[in-house]
Amino acid sequence: MTLLFLVPSSGVIGAIVAAAFFLVISGTAYVAFKALAKTAKMAVRMMIVVVILVIAVVGSISLWYFTADVAPKLKPPANQRR
Repeated sequence: MTLLFLVPSSGVIGAIVAAAFFLVISGTAYVAFKALAKTAKMAVRMMIVVVILVIAVVGSISLWYFTADVAPKLKPPANQRR
């Protein structure tokens, strides 16, 4: 019974998944910025990084929103027939 207090809620799990998604996409934006250092001008590089970061923010917010169930989904009571 004590283990039930150690299980994180769905909101915490959603926040962790959203943070991990944001960190992965932010890392991708950093790699893209460094990879385009010698081939593109600064404005183009910054536009690409901003687009990637906007995708990261929107994706993490949507992941967090859709994984955070406030109320548990309960099954309706079964019909008892005699």
